[in-house]
Amino acid sequence: MRIGLIRHGLTDWNAAGRIQGQTDIPLNAEGRQQAERLGHRLLTEDYQWDYIITSGLSRAQETGEIISGLLDVPMLEPDARLKERGFGQIEGLTSDERITRWGMDWETLDLGQEQIIDIQTRALAFLEDLWAAYQDKNVLIVTHGAFLANLLSALFKDRYTERIGNLSLTILEKEQDDWSPLLYNCTRHLSLDAAKQSE
Repeated sequence: MRIGLIRHGLTDWNAAGRIQGQTDIPLNAEGRQQAERLGHRLLTEDYQWDYIITSGLSRAQETGEIISGLLDVPMLEPDARLKERGFGQIEGLTSDERITRWGMDWETLDLGQEQIIDIQTRALAFLEDLWAAYQDKNVLIVTHGAFLANLLSALFKDRYTERIGNLSLTILEKEQDDWSPLLYNCTRHLSLDAAKQSE
């Protein structure tokens, strides 16, 4: 089984540096273009995908729908366990706004953020259920940055710490017990497309 882990496309809150968490912010025009670029890339690669599943938040759902339409790959029902980490009181705020409100150490405060252990528990439970149901299939999963960072941390400890980019692609493979990374946080489809446009 292979899974393709995709972070949704850009939103206005991403562009403004606002934490979205579980607030349902839609893609912007650039985010839709990013999804199209990844879809076109996937059309040219050897990997074959059987299904797409998303978190159900509109920015992930629309990203999945765009890719589904290009690849002609069916979408499964959204799974709420793929939702972004809940960030409580800091959702909607920029870094400067968080510091102004709570100081430089705001991350140490209990502001209603979902605990790391809880997001990792639901992420690993999702993977276990996906493996049980679709172990002979390859599935694209459209989800969120903090969710992906915590999932990868749960699977691989401190091996991957790079910030997960919008519309990045990470591919993992599992044959028996453990997931093995084949590709990590790749956004070459975005830079290649931009380079072509500037020619």
